[in-house]
Amino acid sequence: MKKESNIEMKKLLIKVCGMKFTQNREAVEALGIDLLGFIFYAPSKRYVGDNPESDLFQSNKKNVGVFVDENAFKILQLAKKFRLGFIQLHGNENPKTCQLLKNQGLKIIKAFPIVENFDFEKTIPYEGVVDYVLFDTKTKQHGGSGKKFNWEILEKYKGITPFFLSGGIGPNDVKSILEIKHPKLAGVDLNSGFEDEPGLKNLEKLKEFIKELKK
Repeated sequence: MKKESNIEMKKLLIKVCGMKFTQNREAVEALGIDLLGFIFYAPSKRYVGDNPESDLFQSNKKNVGVFVDENAFKILQLAKKFRLGFIQLHGNENPKTCQLLKNQGLKIIKAFPIVENFDFEKTIPYEGVVDYVLFDTKTKQHGGSGKKFNWEILEKYKGITPFFLSGGIGPNDVKSILEIKHPKLAGVDLNSGFEDEPGLKNLEKLKEFIKELKK
């Protein structure tokens, strides 16, 4: 039984979000992750800035641009400029906006802020429109809060769209993640729990986590 569980976990995508520094991004990329997240939301401590380093986005991995209620045409402009293959939407973006972006060849991740009584039927209008949904802890800020929601309520999600688990995941959470048997769990989104400072990832913590998750 343990062997079967390990086989399942090897399929999990690993997304590291909130990258700000080129050298750190290069080192994180070398750890065998699948997706790199870059935040284009000015109030965030992990905002890439108005004039980010051009080399920051020169990744061989899939670049994910994270936006909050941004104009769709501005997103398309930035996606082209910074080689973003995925767009992660963290605001109140409706399915039409998601479809517009998807029609331009982008992969779409739609984030939902989770509270104890969250109605998972809110994800239904996005089915067939987005590639993934992402379940994050509801906070005043958007992402990087370091706080978990109750993962047991994921059992209430009956949608067909695969999901990323986000919100407060840290180095000691591998065992708990391995215990999640939801068939639509597609990956984990790692951020503040693996940082030395906002936007600067701790390589040893990430390396050990990835090793434990995939072994």
